[in-house]
Amino acid sequence: MTRPLEVQPRSGYRIWIRYDDGASGVVDLSHLAGRGVFAAWNDRSLFEDVHIAARGGIAWRNDLELCPDALRLSLAGARINCA
Repeated sequence: MTRPLEVQPRSGYRIWIRYDDGASGVVDLSHLAGRGVFAAWNDRSLFEDVHIAARGGIAWRNDLELCPDALRLSLAGARINCA
């Protein structure tokens, strides 16, 4: 299992992630934005507060977190479906 080492926000509900196996890239999360708990991202400052949580998840304030393994798969072309 790989672990994220770094995450940075990008424009348009995208984030850049670097993993400990050397993989890195941009993940587009725009299909989640505005839906359910992801409506919180309508506050752009919240979206830009993305960070790696203590247990390795990709997280934002308000206890919003995405699985780093699912995001790693999305770098290989898989689509994240959290609905």
